[in-house]
Amino acid sequence: MIRRTLARLRSMSRRERRRLAAGLLFVSPWIIGFLAFKIYPVVASFYYGFTFYDIVRTPHWLGLENYRDLLTDRQFRIAIANTGYYTLLSVPSGLVAAYLLAFLLNQKLYGRSLLRTVFYLPTIVPTVSSAMLWLWIMDTQFGLINATLASLGLPGIPWLSHPSWSKPSLVLINLWYVGNTMVIFLAALQDVPQALYDAGKVDGANWLQQLVHITIPLTTPAILFTLITGLIRASQTFSFPYILTKGGPADSTLFYALYLYRTAFVYLRMGFASAMAWILFIVIVIFTYLVFKSSGRWVFYGSD
Repeated sequence: MIRRTLARLRSMSRRERRRLAAGLLFVSPWIIGFLAFKIYPVVASFYYGFTFYDIVRTPHWLGLENYRDLLTDRQFRIAIANTGYYTLLSVPSGLVAAYLLAFLLNQKLYGRSLLRTVFYLPTIVPTVSSAMLWLWIMDTQFGLINATLASLGLPGIPWLSHPSWSKPSLVLINLWYVGNTMVIFLAALQDVPQALYDAGKVDGANWLQQLVHITIPLTTPAILFTLITGLIRASQTFSFPYILTKGGPADSTLFYALYLYRTAFVYLRMGFASAMAWILFIVIVIFTYLVFKSSGRWVFYGSD
């Protein structure tokens, strides 16, 4: 490929070379930014993963020691377990909630446009503002939910202050952010041909049979997309655990991205954090590949 490119450059006329140089000059700001802020950090983090690096001193080569230390690091194992638990709960529940909302809002309802806006609005609220709102709602003593329970004579729930409730609480908060996924599903539902529903009615299919045999199969491409993006997003969750719980109580919300942040910017173990980042990248690639590999058995496209 390089030889072909060089041969092509040699065969260019002077006018063509001038045009090429002008084009490269115009796109050079993007090329420089891409190399400096995309390619270089990736290459540098791969190198730092094999070194001891604390920003202050020059990197010291360690080989695979950072990766070996990860296998015996207790908090690393806790972070993996917490992230896996959160991913297994938040991704399926978020997909189901978003799909049900999209299905309902695709029906002929009064005020449908307003309802769509209401369910989408939380996704454009700044993360910090949302976190502070949920911190007040789920406060053990003065929170809105526990105050309502107390007025009904029911005991309060330690939402974010007890290890058994902290991760389920974050999963519950995640359901508030299904607006983006709902819009994707809504677009997919509106793309299902009406003729298929009419044919189903002629064959005597009720709404549930139409949902199972027509609607869901023809929206599986959107489900595949949102499943993959949901897995990636859940495995990198950071903002809400950092703001609401700081990883507590008792490390019950110490997620992978939060522990990576602590390792890099609190403990200044940049080499160790770079190794963690590459392990996360490899895990995400593996799970994405497995989902794509399985999609041939359950994803149906219009040409199938």
